[in-house]
Amino acid sequence: MTPVRGDVVVAQFLFVEQGRLRRRPTLVVSDGVVGGGRVLWVLMITGSSLALWPHDVRFETGFTQGGLKRASVIRVEKIAAVSPNSAEVIGRAPRSVMAAVDDSLRRLLALG
Repeated sequence: MTPVRGDVVVAQFLFVEQGRLRRRPTLVVSDGVVGGGRVLWVLMITGSSLALWPHDVRFETGFTQGGLKRASVIRVEKIAAVSPNSAEVIGRAPRSVMAAVDDSLRRLLALG
């Protein structure tokens, strides 16, 4: 199944602070596969809500629909391009969560 915008996928995500890849849940924010079928744009999803970042979006409502085991946080500042071949769809974010992510991306990128 080809991932589309709003899908929660498990993918290889680069931790720039540690310089290593790790499989973790992410949220697809691109309009499906972009770059001629080469990449997906995704946001990191974390179970840690201890130190919230300015543009974080809480994924508390519908997290099970997203395939997550517990309420989580979408870390909007941590956007990455990942291979669609390594992305496994595990769920889907509810519309309310996607609307909050879209608002946060607009603010972060100063899109008005």
